Parts: sequence; structure tokens; C-alpha cells
Amino acid sequence: MPLSQQESITLIAPALRALTAASDTLNLVTFQGTAASAEDSLAICLPENASGSEIIESLRSALASQAETPSTVQVGGVGTFSITPAPQRAGRIAGKVAVVTGAAQGFGLKIAEELAQEGASVVLADINRDGVKAAADQLNSKFDTPRAIGVGMNVTDLESIKSAVCEAVCAFGGLDLFISNAGVLKAESVKTQSLSDFEFVTKVNYTGYFLCVQAVAPVMAVQHEARPSYRSDIVQINSKSGLEGSNRNGAYAGSKFGGIGLTQSFALELIGDGIKVNSICPGNFFDGPLWSNPDNGLFVQYLKTGKVPGAKTIADVKHFYESKVPMGRGCNPVDVAR
Repeated sequence: MPLSQQESITLIAPALRALTAASDTLNLVTFQGTAASAEDSLAICLPENASGSEIIESLRSALASQAETPSTVQVGGVGTFSITPAPQRAGRIAGKVAVVTGAAQGFGLKIAEELAQEGASVVLADINRDGVKAAADQLNSKFDTPRAIGVGMNVTDLESIKSAVCEAVCAFGGLDLFISNAGVLKAESVKTQSLSDFEFVTKVNYTGYFLCVQAVAPVMAVQHEARPSYRSDIVQINSKSGLEGSNRNGAYAGSKFGGIGLTQSFALELIGDGIKVNSICPGNFFDGPLWSNPDNGLFVQYLKTGKVPGAKTIADVKHFYESKVPMGRGCNPVDVAR
């Protein structure tokens, strides 16, 4: 069965990115659609109904016939791909392409900002399309050259995820680091929590993580198949609630415990594709919207549900949680990003 346009782009661009690279810092590849090709363009017709591996080998063979790496590659029936070296930037992850979900605000936005500061090209993804595009514009205004884009993504919808991944691939050619950060929380007693609230938390935090990995792993695998020395990373932003149960917050803790199981399982399977999978379990970001939103933040929720004995104000609830931390403060986004 012929590949769709989206499937073709998310296979060809990552393969070109890896096949034309001089090191394990891969090139940038931009999909130009039907744009005119450059004078040194390479025209390729791929075998009909070929497998992914056969397409990679066809591209490898065509590129090997060239004395120099072409600036563009025209693939019949698909379009034109522009190839440029990875940007020469300072930083620990210079030249890498990173995707961060839930990046319109909070941890996600701050992680994306740190990654951009450390030299990465960053794709900010969020269900809030307008908000995440504004966040990407905000990041770009901080740097001499643009290095961020914002894309809409609903992590509970596989087609939405695939479409966002394709946008990222069209812009940069592939991805080296995927940060699964999007998450929600509804705190309530198991005695009273509605099934709809429980399923909402589970769908975003647990199923959403599964769907994201299912969509991004094939793109990363192509890059490794085309260049076996290359490795990529998936990092789930889990929680301390993924390691220890949370009173009157079972839906969230359960989803995060499940995420640890997925991470360990994905790590065992995907290492064969050169993909490392890890979870990190941050403490509480007390100053972020999840906790401090005056309408539905956790401080408000915990005060209403009586989770903190004797607490009469939001300040009482916040002090209760800060006092549990040896440093006397919550986790900050930069702690997580580093």
C-alpha cells in the first residue's frame, strides 16, 4: 500500500538528515513542498510500495553517487527537501532538535527555554495552539536567530500527535529529543471522584504518553537505521507521585506509576532502535499554575478537599508542603531542565 504524504515526509526527511550528516549531530532538513530545486539538486524516484528499509537504502545509494552532498533533494511524488548543516551554536545540546509537549506554560515552557538556551532547535507542542505559538515567538525574540516553533497537539489523539510530529519534521527534518511533559491533575477522594475525572487524568498522563511514544519512535528509528552510531532520547516528566502514593490524589498517582512501567518497558524495546527512554520524577513546582492557579490550582483543591489537616488558607496549605522539603522550597523548572 502506498505511503501517505505525511508518512513519506516523516520517513524521507529523517533518513536524509542522518545519511547526509558528517557526525552524529545530524543535519537540518526542511520540506519545501513543490518548491523549485537548486542547481545542485538531486532528483530521486523511490521504488513503488517499498518498505522503509528499502527507501533508506535507495536514498543511501543515490546520495553515494554524488561527489558532494546536494543542497536539495527532489523526491518524485513527494516534494523537495532542503539540506543544511546543523546550526553552530554554543550549549550542551547544540544542533539537536527537541520536542516538548505541554509547552505553552509552566514546566514545559521553561524546559523548552532551557533547551533553546543550550543550543537546540525546539518544537513547543500544546493543545493550546495559539498559546504555544505565542510562547515560541517569545523564545525566538530572545535569540539572534529563530530556533523555536509552536505546534498544536492533543496528546490523547494519535492523529493530532502525528500531524504535529510531521510539522516538526517539515521544519527541522526529524527529532533527537522528545520530552513528554503534558499532564493534568484532578485531586479528589476515591470515595467521591467521578469516573469521567479519573479517566481524563489517565487518558492524558498515561495513554497520552503511550500515544506520543508510538508516534515519535518510528522517526527516531529511521535516523538510527540510516546512521547506526546515532542515538536519540525520550524523556517522560513523571512525578514524585509516580514513586509514592498520594493521599486523595489516586488518579494522578496511578497514572504516574503507570508511566514508570511504560518507560521501563519502552526502554527495553526501543534501545534496539538506538532510542534511550527515561523518566524523571520532579518534586512540586509550587509557583507554577498547576499549584498556584487561584481558581483551580492544587493549593485551592487541597484546601477544599481537606487534604491538609487544620489548614484554613491557601498559605497554610503551601507552608505545609514547603515544610516537607529539606531546602524549604519547591522544585523550579530549571532544576528539571538541567
